[in-house]
Amino acid sequence: MTEPNVLYYGDNLDVLRLHVKDETVDLVYLDPPFNSNATYNLLFEEHGEKAAAQVQAFTDTWEWNTDARQAYEEIVEAGGRVADTMRAFRTMLGASDMLAYLSMMAPRLMELHRVLKPTGSLYLHCDPTASHYLKILLDAVFGPANFRNEIIWWYRKWSRGEHQFLRNHDVLLFYSKSSGNRFNILRVPLAPSTLRRFGGKRQDFADEARTRKVTTDEESAGGFRPDVWPISLLPAQAKERLGYPTQKPLALLRLVVEASSSPGDLVLDPFAGCGTTVDAAQELGRRWIGIDVTHLSIGLIKHRLADRYGLGITDTYRVIGEPTTVDDARVLAKEDPFQFQAWALGLVGARVSGSDKKGGDKGIDGRLYFHEGGSETRQIVFSVKAGHLVPNFVRDLRGVIEREKAEIGVLLSFEEPTSGMGSEAAEAGFYRRGPGERPLVGESPFERDYPRIQMLTVGQLLAGKGIAYPHLGGTNVTHRRAARARAKTEALELFEIAAEEPEPYDSD
Repeated sequence: MTEPNVLYYGDNLDVLRLHVKDETVDLVYLDPPFNSNATYNLLFEEHGEKAAAQVQAFTDTWEWNTDARQAYEEIVEAGGRVADTMRAFRTMLGASDMLAYLSMMAPRLMELHRVLKPTGSLYLHCDPTASHYLKILLDAVFGPANFRNEIIWWYRKWSRGEHQFLRNHDVLLFYSKSSGNRFNILRVPLAPSTLRRFGGKRQDFADEARTRKVTTDEESAGGFRPDVWPISLLPAQAKERLGYPTQKPLALLRLVVEASSSPGDLVLDPFAGCGTTVDAAQELGRRWIGIDVTHLSIGLIKHRLADRYGLGITDTYRVIGEPTTVDDARVLAKEDPFQFQAWALGLVGARVSGSDKKGGDKGIDGRLYFHEGGSETRQIVFSVKAGHLVPNFVRDLRGVIEREKAEIGVLLSFEEPTSGMGSEAAEAGFYRRGPGERPLVGESPFERDYPRIQMLTVGQLLAGKGIAYPHLGGTNVTHRRAARARAKTEALELFEIAAEEPEPYDSD
């Protein structure tokens, strides 16, 4: 029986070593960030100082320190081509942050090589900062003969290049485990100009195609897809955008998945982020494994899948590494309070709150936004408490609701609220939907009142209890909703402008 899809929370090196068997994966795509300040801090910068512990895991790895030196020495002591390559890097780069990054990447690439089937392939997504070093490292891991392509993801940006040409592309380094890698030929869709040129006459196009030595058949015609992929960056208002700053277009991952896997194959993304690889694999009928070290990402992927494929999707995959009991949650809260907050908020569809630039989070640990039909955006604010509860917490939450003009406030905790806290919460009254609004789906005309302050324990969250708020048939817009799954769309014709691009190309 086919194993279910899996989301792993944890360090991908540990997960690969403990959970993924030799030669079981058909395709690997990874987009490993290089500079923690430029990438992961961008993801968490809205969370202020609360994110420090979250980012620390990567910061330690990417700085040349005792941990990085130990990782480097373990690779070198193992011997072989990778060890020789790392020694050469040490000679050239010295004890630098770049060497620390490569020391982090080397064992992960070796593990990814191990888990790939002989017919498998790996696509490593990178920018020019480290692509040349990574290619040398991949040559050492996979062998230079198994390098297949340096794919250029070409996109338009509206910026200026005052001392250099505009940087308008990323690189995908494509390697195979062996010379017998699975590869599905993809064709470039016909450009409108080509169709206009031949007036829709198939025979004329076939004659032209033969002059270019392009194979045609009864079903389709067009050139083989080259190693330059013109695919737009996601516009700010794209339906696909989820609010994750390093999110990649689904069209990009569709091409990777379609080219190097078949339906039923297993696709692995060890830096899953917001789950674009997982989404593409699910859409195209592949099995998948996603790994990420943040509960923010794991939670976002779960919501993305539910939004796009329906709530029944949760029965088709497992999540490993998340707390499943109250005791597990207590351990997480003690080891990493920020991760605990992200996990608890994720259970109710909320997201960690951004902190005010003037300092502090002003008593708000998370937020959830919703719409009632066509009404304006409504807000729920959250306070997460891992310690002992006192009545002042409810009074403070009432003040936050009033200050933020929120509709509802929710207190999440381990302890059961006291009777005094319940009385204090009752004094806050109810949020009432307008009398002129029709009932939501599944709501009776009498279900219009929702407590303005609600209190839930971790035990209740794990049992599936949620927040009472008017969202049935409405919209939870905390996480930008992914577009519902539909028929796949093609990437752009070579060097054509995406239909969604908002303005002309800036050539300054």
